[in-house]
Parts: sequence; C-alpha cells; structure tokens
Amino acid sequence: MLSPPARAAVGLHRILVTGFDPFGGHTINPSWQAVQALDGFEFDGHRVVAAQIPTQFDLSLRVLDDLIETHRPVLVLCTGQAGGRAALSLERVAINVNDARIPDNAGAQPIDTPVVAGAPAAYFTSLPIKAMLAAALDAGIRAEVSQTAGTFVCNHVFYGLMHRLATDKALAGVRGGLVHVPWLPQQGQPSMTQEQLVAGLKAVLRCALHTHADVRLQAGALS
Repeated sequence: MLSPPARAAVGLHRILVTGFDPFGGHTINPSWQAVQALDGFEFDGHRVVAAQIPTQFDLSLRVLDDLIETHRPVLVLCTGQAGGRAALSLERVAINVNDARIPDNAGAQPIDTPVVAGAPAAYFTSLPIKAMLAAALDAGIRAEVSQTAGTFVCNHVFYGLMHRLATDKALAGVRGGLVHVPWLPQQGQPSMTQEQLVAGLKAVLRCALHTHADVRLQAGALS
C-alpha cells in the first residue's frame, strides 16, 4: 500500500481504486499492477487513491472498510484478476456466498458460507456498467459485461462493498463496483498488457464519475 503522503489530495475528491496481491501461485496480480499505476491520477477535481487488498476472506473487507473510512471516496472501484478472461469484465452482480475452489492467501477455504450473515442474497453494482462498456470499447479496449464475479475473494469484497454502501447512511450517494481484469502476457493467455489495462480503467473511471443514469445497450449472455 502506498504511503499517506503520496495520497495527499487537498481540495480534491477521492476515487478509491483497489487491486489484490498475488494468489494461486502467481508472483504478480494484474489488478494491482494496473491500479498502482493509477495512483495520484487527477481529473475533473478528483484524485485516484490506489490501494492493495489482501487475497484473504474477512481481512480483505476489514482493509477495505479502513480505506473507506480514511479516504471518504465519492466512488469505489475494486478490481481483481480473472485468468482465462480476455477482456475487462464489468461485474453486474455480487452474491452473498463464499465457496472457495482454492485456499486464500491465509489458507482459508470457506464452502457455502455467507459473506454477511442475514444480508440480502445479492446486490447489483451501482456503477453504470453499460455506459462504462461503451467507454472502454470507444477507447479501443476489449470489454464485456459479466454476470458473475465468482465465489472467491473478489466476489467477497464486491459483496461486502455493496452491502456497506447500501447500509451505511454516512456513505449515501457513494457508488461502487468491481471490474475483473485478464492476466498480463507473462502470466499466460488470453491477456492484456498493463498499458491496455490502465487505459481501460481510466476510461471506465471517467465514465462512472460522470454517468449516473446507465444507457440501454445489449450486453447479455446466454449462459
């Protein structure tokens, strides 16, 4: 995580963008590689604050909660690695279940447990993902709307974020969501370069900041 002086943004609203540390045997995580390159990026009176979240159930949400308390962002975009995907995946739905196919970085492997006990089964993103899709494509970056964020730590964080935004009155008006990114070329194929990931994230962030009513655009799936 970058030191507080690197984030000083007097007079600027904050946009919190997070990536994960490496997991599953990888030595890098493209989400963090791309996100840290955005740290300090300023546009339209806003500054991006980049932060790394541990690939661990429970701890990841505690870290995210602390980041939200510290920076009081107007927008939160979490990102995560999705090996096997070929495009930026704009996630539509976070579900209230942990079902880990592999252990997290602390060795935890929950099966069929809730992210938040007693909370709703799912939340939709509050970001304009169809408009963001169009923005990424217009920037020449491959992108898609995804109907599932999986059941590992990415979905855990996505659900926890949306639950916090839905239930914390102090965060009224703050919007958030999750974008999955492909591998970097050195991790395997399909992939995108770091430059492509950064360009895509800049495009979707600008769009999310200024678009409050999403557009109608076909981006569904048959399965």
